[in-house]
Amino acid sequence: MIAICPGSFDPVTVGHVDIFRRAAAIFDKVYVAVMHNPKKNPVFTEEERVDLLRRTTAGIDNIEVECFDGLLTSYAAHKGAGVIVKGLRAVSDYEYEFQMALANRRLNPGLETVFLTTSAENMFLSSSVVKQIASFGGDISSFVPAEVCDIISERLRERLSQKGSESI
Repeated sequence: MIAICPGSFDPVTVGHVDIFRRAAAIFDKVYVAVMHNPKKNPVFTEEERVDLLRRTTAGIDNIEVECFDGLLTSYAAHKGAGVIVKGLRAVSDYEYEFQMALANRRLNPGLETVFLTTSAENMFLSSSVVKQIASFGGDISSFVPAEVCDIISERLRERLSQKGSESI
């Protein structure tokens, strides 16, 4: 069975990778799909996020990383996927993801959503937390994959210095 792990992944975290690895152990093929979200102002371009994710998942044979624009249900149909995999950290994630799962099922009745709960050590972790810690000069090395930590840290430092010079 083919599954999709969709998200903005700006930037990828160790929590994301945990969900990818676990999904890859369950499903024959997993597409990690970088989505365009017009509500967000990403730090990394879609192409950069795909590159970071490919570096991070290089050792997982049944994962393929792509970007997509449009409805997730259309992307799933195009890929022949029957499952969307979403990671849940807290009850607040569930409420939003449950609504999305119901909407996706209405658009494509054959598409199921499977929720994987995060590992306890990653319950607090999100891309937003990583960006916030980095914006104050904090060490994010335990929050992002080692393969891409330097790239992510450098970009977030650049963004911080740009914001600092804008306010002068």
